[in-house]
Amino acid sequence: MIKEILDDAKTRMGKSVDSLTTELCTVRTGRANTALLDGISVDYYGSATALSQVANVAVSDSRTLTITPWEKEMVAPIEKAIMQSSLGLNPVSAGMVIRLPLPPLTEERRKEMVKLVHNLGENCKIAIRNIRRDANSSYKTMQNDKDITEDELHQSEDSVQEITNAFVAKVDDVVKAKEVELLEI
Repeated sequence: MIKEILDDAKTRMGKSVDSLTTELCTVRTGRANTALLDGISVDYYGSATALSQVANVAVSDSRTLTITPWEKEMVAPIEKAIMQSSLGLNPVSAGMVIRLPLPPLTEERRKEMVKLVHNLGENCKIAIRNIRRDANSSYKTMQNDKDITEDELHQSEDSVQEITNAFVAKVDDVVKAKEVELLEI
């Protein structure tokens, strides 16, 4: 039972780091990245649909994304969805292809993005610590029920702490890498 709780904590902490990595892909850097548009929903015949479900999104060069809708009627709704997003991008339509030029980030905007990245990293660390707390709580319940001894409780808590420290270090590495990417000109 002790091992199952530890494995569950590892799995959940890993998912938290994966979630952070995915979320950081949507933070705009100076380079074009299709993940930038992952959070955009388009009105597709009355229902909100992910942009990737109604169009092909590709990187044409380091500062331009191209969006090719599968239906001609979707050009206007896609442009509208991009303009209404918080990305601050202006789509340029050329028939069936929408070009999305990414302007270079200003120094002030880069610093704002770094702050956002640090906040996302801190939220991930909080999630990891909550997972640690849940695991330790399970161990204490087992000890109160006389399923494990006090020594096993302390060993288990130490194991969970080691795993927590490892995942917090991973979060720091991911945040640092994104920060370097953002500050790169």
